[in-house]
Amino acid sequence: MLSTAFLTLGWASTVIAHAGHDQKPISGPHQSLWYQTLPGDGGTQADSVFSGISTFGRLPYRPCLEHRDIQYDIAFIGAPFDTGTSYRPGARFGPSGIRQGSRRLNLYGGYNVPLDTNPFNSWATVLDCGDIPVTSYDNTYALHQIEEGHFELLSRAPITAAKEKGPAKKDRTLPRIITLGGDHTITLPLLRSIKRAYGPISVIHFDSHLDTWRPKVFGGSPSEVASVNHGTYFYHAAMEGLLSNNSNIHAGIRTTLSGPSDYDNDGYCGFEIVEAREVDKIGTDGIIKKILERVGDGPVYLSLDIDTLDPAFAPATGTPETGGWSTRELRTIIRGLESLNIVAADVVEVAPAYDTNAELTTMAAADALYEIMSIMVKKGPLSNMVSGNEEIRDL
Repeated sequence: MLSTAFLTLGWASTVIAHAGHDQKPISGPHQSLWYQTLPGDGGTQADSVFSGISTFGRLPYRPCLEHRDIQYDIAFIGAPFDTGTSYRPGARFGPSGIRQGSRRLNLYGGYNVPLDTNPFNSWATVLDCGDIPVTSYDNTYALHQIEEGHFELLSRAPITAAKEKGPAKKDRTLPRIITLGGDHTITLPLLRSIKRAYGPISVIHFDSHLDTWRPKVFGGSPSEVASVNHGTYFYHAAMEGLLSNNSNIHAGIRTTLSGPSDYDNDGYCGFEIVEAREVDKIGTDGIIKKILERVGDGPVYLSLDIDTLDPAFAPATGTPETGGWSTRELRTIIRGLESLNIVAADVVEVAPAYDTNAELTTMAAADALYEIMSIMVKKGPLSNMVSGNEEIRDL
């Protein structure tokens, strides 16, 4: 037994000595051992996708709300709020889940082939600004935190100078903000923030539900606080004048209703409806055409509920509905919106606790945001906006 141990140690020493003999001694600095640049024209850093903290697409992290001197052209911010849900909670963990699902977005360089752009290597400075601190004990105060946190980021001057490009009518331009939810209630404070900068705005709403229900229909409205939830926030947005008149659209709708009057109320709130099943009749091109014709060429806010996707593709959501679009169909439709002036966006209702080990939902959410970010980058600075830039208010 003893002789066997000595033989094993002797063999191991020989292997170590041999390995050391073949390898050259490491000399510093050692940064190139861990951080590399991919070959080709991507130029994206190619360290291990499973190392380091999770930011969206492994973008640089900056605590933007702590330091007002931090600037960017596009910023990601989390809003971990889920106390406005009616069915399954858990979307407060959506921001961290989406970041985890986005790790491999630029594994091969990040170049978006269909949109012919690389959002990770462009004119734009893109940062992950972390999360807005949100209380889970007071919905009214939480929504106020989200509005003020979003507006703080929105009201900064972007890095790319507003005067350098495009026919802007004002010297002032704004960065773009992409928010990681959170349940869909967060869109109300986000639109409040947007109105302070742009005025009423056109909204593209991807969802399986209308979310324009009157409070007395959805939730019973036992109190003013309870009346604001993830099924009524667009009703409140319409009542507060946050939406442009008759230039808003739902896409992917397939929910049950309390009755036909729900559709009447939805129209009163200023929305047109594209139902999920229409993809079988008019295809993705037809859906894209409807959205473009409805929204126009002014500033646009895009809100994406991950339950737009069928639960086969995105099971981890607060209120899943069968009969939805595939991930491929959704990404194709989003790409078809590249001509629009999308000034801000959100993705909501990602509840990672209900996901599979394969991270299907968080990856789908990250991929949809990758398409949205690609459109923003390809469109160029907001000062390029031919129409609508004059609507930016003095902040």
